[in-house]
Amino acid sequence: MIDHTSQILVTGGAGFIGSNLVHQLAQTKARVTILDNLVNGKSQNIQALLNEKVQFVQGDVRNLDLVKSLCNNVDVVFHLACLGVRHSLKNPHENHAVNATATLNLLDIAHQAKVKRFVYVSSSEVYGTARTVPMVEDHPTYPMTVYGASKLAGECYTRAYFESYGFPTVVVRPFNSFGPRSHHEGDSGEVIPKFMLRAMAGKPLIIFGDGKQTRDFTFVEDTARGILLAGICDEAIGQTINLGQGNEISINELAREVGEAVGVIPNIIYDSPRPGDVLRLYANSLRAKKLLGFAPKVSLQTGLLALKTWYLQMDIPPELLLQSERPRNWE
Repeated sequence: MIDHTSQILVTGGAGFIGSNLVHQLAQTKARVTILDNLVNGKSQNIQALLNEKVQFVQGDVRNLDLVKSLCNNVDVVFHLACLGVRHSLKNPHENHAVNATATLNLLDIAHQAKVKRFVYVSSSEVYGTARTVPMVEDHPTYPMTVYGASKLAGECYTRAYFESYGFPTVVVRPFNSFGPRSHHEGDSGEVIPKFMLRAMAGKPLIIFGDGKQTRDFTFVEDTARGILLAGICDEAIGQTINLGQGNEISINELAREVGEAVGVIPNIIYDSPRPGDVLRLYANSLRAKKLLGFAPKVSLQTGLLALKTWYLQMDIPPELLLQSERPRNWE
C-alpha cells in the first residue's frame, strides 16, 4: 500500500513515463522525491506538482553519494532513469553506464538502506524482434541494440538481488508508450509524437524501412498505472511483468491512424531502415492482469486525440516544435 505515510523515490521522474507516474503518485499523498538530471526529462513536466510532499532533486543517478542520501528511509524505489535506443547507437559506453552499471549501484544502495520495494522499469526492447506472438515474459531475449542489452542487464541485476538476497524487486517491461509529454526532439524522439507534429504542420511523415514493422502502443497513463501497481502488489515481488496494450499495428497503419486523428491524408516518405530496429513487438499482458489487475483503459485512437489536444493546448505552432526534431536521430 502506498499512502500519505509512504516515502517514494522516482529516478527519471521528470521524463515522459516518469512524470506520468509522479502525477499518479501525487494523488496518493505519499512523500515523493524525484531524481532527474534533465538530460531527457523536463522540469515543466512536474513543476505544477512540487510542494512540501513532492520534491525535485536535479542530479545524476550515477552520483553514488547523492543516491545514498536519497535512499534513506525510502519505502519504494521506482527506477526509470535511463538513456534511450538512439542514444546507444552513438554512445554505447555511456548508455551502458547509466542503464546497467547505475542500476546495479542503485540496487546495492537500496538493499543496504532496507528499501521495502524496488521496481525496475525495463523495456520491450530486451526481446528484440518477436519470434512468437503475442510475446509472453518467457519469450527469448535477444536485444538488437546496446540500449536493449543494457536494459536486459539491469533486469538481470534486479532479479539477482531478489534471488541472492531476498530483496523485494519487480521488473516491468513496458511496450511502446505514447501520449502527452512524449518526446519528439533529439535522440529521444519517438514515432507517434514525430508523426503527430508533422501531420499537424502539413509536413510528410518519414518511415524508416518498409513500414511493415509492428509495435504495441500503450497510452502512457495506462503504463504509469501498471508501474504503480507493481509497487504495491505483493504478488509481483520477484516477477517480470509485461505492460502492453495487446494490439499489434504496423508503422504504415499507424501513419494512417495519426492522419485520421489530425484530419489529413498523410504524405509518407520512406527512408532506409534504422540500425538495430526491432521488426515486431506484440505484448501478452495476461500476467499483469492476473497479478496486478492491470488492463489498459485508453485505446490507440483515443490516445492519439488526447495527444493532439495536448499539442493544441501548448499554443506553440507545430512548425516551431519541429525545429528541435532530428529525423535521423541516431546519427
